[in-house]
Amino acid sequence: MTLERIPLAGVIGSPVAHSKSPQLHHHWLRTYGLKGHYIPMDVSADDLPDVLKTLPRMGFVGVNITVPHKERALELSDLVTDRATLIGAANTLIFRKDGKIHADNTDGYGFIQNLRQGAPDWDPKAGPAAVLGAGGAARAVVASLVDVGVPEILISNRTRVRADKLADDFGKRVRVVEWVKAGNMLEDAALVVNTTSLGMVGKPELRVPLDGIRKTAVVTDLVYNPLQTRLLRVAGEIGCTTVDGLGMLLHQAVPAFERWFGTRPEVDAATRAAALR
Repeated sequence: MTLERIPLAGVIGSPVAHSKSPQLHHHWLRTYGLKGHYIPMDVSADDLPDVLKTLPRMGFVGVNITVPHKERALELSDLVTDRATLIGAANTLIFRKDGKIHADNTDGYGFIQNLRQGAPDWDPKAGPAAVLGAGGAARAVVASLVDVGVPEILISNRTRVRADKLADDFGKRVRVVEWVKAGNMLEDAALVVNTTSLGMVGKPELRVPLDGIRKTAVVTDLVYNPLQTRLLRVAGEIGCTTVDGLGMLLHQAVPAFERWFGTRPEVDAATRAAALR
């Protein structure tokens, strides 16, 4: 008699103890009555290739990838989605039965779904988007904004060369603004996005002038610790619709959970509560 293997999944990063992904996936496994486990794994860069080869033999069906391994995981994969290639990083790996590693990036999907849930009246074609930052998260955000038809995307980053590289990769719809003028680019924006770690617990505050944000703008911050960043607090006082960063984490996990465990989970109030617990 062949016993059914219980599917295993997890998140790989270093450090990884702070990740909310385990409590999120455990919540969904319990909610839908599914067999499976989701495990946080602190893996060094040197060990990553061997770990990814070994996990499928241990019963793992896939893993999430977080900092600092997103770019390296892409390189180590056999099959890569177009969006992961465009972003230049993978956050989701699927271990296929033929032994190949399939890489995807669902960060942009999570970003857009979070916006649509938190600001259902947001119209992508209403005007420019102003994006603060030019790292991996910004690349995922810009890719998703291009995909949904935002007419112009303004990028500002403390290191200009990274913003220029992003603009070169995504085409003429993306325009770079000097960091010292970042406050000015917010004035005409229909959507304002902070993709930097500024404002996160333990990090410096985001010091970009915010008084020029229009009250009709939608403002979102990828930082979710704290949930209410200075950017969101000031935007709320102006009268803007604000969307916190937790929903992006929740929504980006949906496609991975479905592929690994066979059920598409719902992001609802109970899901948020589980992630915050």
